[in-house]
Amino acid sequence: MKNIFIIILLCFLPKFTLAENFDLKKIIDLKDPWGSSFINENEIIITEKEGKIKIVNINSNKITEIKHNLKYLVDGQGGLLDILFKEGFIYISYSEDRGERKSSTSIARAKFNKKELSFKNIFQAEPPINSGYHFGSRLVIKDNYLFASAGERGLGMIAQDPSMHPGSIIRIHLDGSIPNDNPKFESNSDWLPEIYQIGIRNPQGLSLSPFDGKIYMSNHGAKGGDWFGEVKKGENYGWKILGWGGTNYTGTKIGPKWKPGFTKAIQYWVPSIATSAITIYKGDEFKEWNGNALITSLKDKSLRKLNYNDRSNVKENVIFKDKIGRIRDIQVHPKNGKIYFLANNNLWLMEKVR
Repeated sequence: MKNIFIIILLCFLPKFTLAENFDLKKIIDLKDPWGSSFINENEIIITEKEGKIKIVNINSNKITEIKHNLKYLVDGQGGLLDILFKEGFIYISYSEDRGERKSSTSIARAKFNKKELSFKNIFQAEPPINSGYHFGSRLVIKDNYLFASAGERGLGMIAQDPSMHPGSIIRIHLDGSIPNDNPKFESNSDWLPEIYQIGIRNPQGLSLSPFDGKIYMSNHGAKGGDWFGEVKKGENYGWKILGWGGTNYTGTKIGPKWKPGFTKAIQYWVPSIATSAITIYKGDEFKEWNGNALITSLKDKSLRKLNYNDRSNVKENVIFKDKIGRIRDIQVHPKNGKIYFLANNNLWLMEKVR
């Protein structure tokens, strides 16, 4: 009976990679880095949560700090968050200081300049809230639309109120104007015009697949209930009606893992691994991973690979764990496919053993 139980347990545990054929190399030291984006083949732009924006040359390790004009508030999980370079512009998400200790997940845009970035807001989450929790926030551009994740700021059921932004996926034009085919203008007239999807807790991963053109995200649950899923127009992931398998930190039950009427995630983690940034891998360095999702984590300090082609049989592998600390962000080099991480207070490189 004991042997049968062990076999059943092993069937539900993620499979670990047995042979390591990669190296992890620390490139530079940083201070609480959060977001990153390649601006060319040699340079990557990075945010530090406490307020600095830096460019790192990955060949020479030279660091250049860029001045900026953002009015940000460092409070708990808030500060400078994700950053994205696209066709001569920089997009950034951050916790904006709205006065009286209130803040919002905001997005700003600036023409790229290596000396100074003059940002202008293109989105502010409403209402401003006095909380240092759950800002999200990741950025993705698809077909000249900007998608962004906005956390529910620790307020739970606000994610079910589409008259407010927290706990949702945002979709706007690159200049901040509102697309006329967002859910408000089609089937959800009571939604704010920028909202694309609701019912999300603290989404810190967002990635456009170069294979199927869909956008995927990761989300922090409470005490358990992390997940990886697809961004879907006009739908509802259910927070805080659903608990996604997790509980409140007091141990009390939140709600069912899933029920009809709500978007179902592709993969859940109970207990929590604290999912962070994700990418749908495409590259030559680890070409056997092409089309798979790479999931980073904070609490679990791991990199996981998901093959989700058959959603009824998702295959998960732990690539590594407890090697570089809490992993905040992941980027794939645009030419060679090598992988870069922001973890703890460092920029790391992952490449195959030659």
